[in-house]
Amino acid sequence: MYRILSTNVLCWGNEEHSIEKRIPLEIEMIKRLKPDSFGVQEAHIDWMKPLTAALPEYGWVGVGREDGKEDGEFEAVFYLKEKFTASDSGHFWISETPDVPSKSWDSACTRMATYVKLTDKVTGNSYVHINTHLDHIGRVAQVNGARMIAEKAASFGGLPVVATGDFNVTPDSDCYATMISSNMGDARTLAPDSDSSFTFHWFDPEKYHDIIDYIFVDKATVAPVRFRVFNEKINGSFYSDHYAVYADIELK
Repeated sequence: MYRILSTNVLCWGNEEHSIEKRIPLEIEMIKRLKPDSFGVQEAHIDWMKPLTAALPEYGWVGVGREDGKEDGEFEAVFYLKEKFTASDSGHFWISETPDVPSKSWDSACTRMATYVKLTDKVTGNSYVHINTHLDHIGRVAQVNGARMIAEKAASFGGLPVVATGDFNVTPDSDCYATMISSNMGDARTLAPDSDSSFTFHWFDPEKYHDIIDYIFVDKATVAPVRFRVFNEKINGSFYSDHYAVYADIELK
C-alpha cells in the first residue's frame, strides 16, 4: 500500500494567509499524512527551499516552469528517499513544443508536468508519479493537457502510473472527460472508501467549494483503496486556498 498526495500550496498569499505564515502549516500537513510520494503545485523556489529543508526524508524532482531551471512554479514530485530509488524522471510542457518552456493554444500561463519512476527498495515494485497544474483559462489547453498526460501515462510499458494535480476543472468538464476516457481513472470515484468533499475554497469555503484537484490512476495497474480530501485546518488556520487530496493505493 502506498499513499499518494497532491497539494496546491498557493504561490504567495497575503496578510493572515501570507506564504510566511502558511509554509509551516503546509509542512505540518505533509508530516501528518506521511505520503510515500506527493506532487506540489504553485511551489516556486521560495517554497521549494523550505520544503526541502523541513522534509529531509524526501527527495524530489522538478524544474521551474518558466525556464526549465529555477524560474517560476515547480510541479515537483517528492518521494521518500529511504523507501524508493528514483529513475527515469523528466518533464514536459503542456504545449505544441513540449521539450522547451512554452505555452500553446489558449493557455494563459506556461504549464508543465513532471514525472519520476519510483522503485520500492524492499519489494522491487515500481510506479510512475506524474504531477501537473493545468491552465485556469484555456479550455483547449486543458483538454490537450489531459490528453498529453494520459498519453504519457500509457507510454511506460504497463508500469503502474498515478497522476496528481490541480487540473483547474470540475468533473463536468471536457478536460475531466478526456482523462477518464483514457487509460486513467479518478481515484475519488474508484476507491471503495472515499468522500465527496470539495478541494478549492479560496479561504472562504462557504462561498467557494469546487472540486478541481485530482489523483488519477492507471485503471489496469493501480487499485485505489481509500481517497480523502484533507479539509482540516492546521493550528486553526488554512494551510492553502486548496485542500490537499490523498489516496492509498495498491499496485495490481
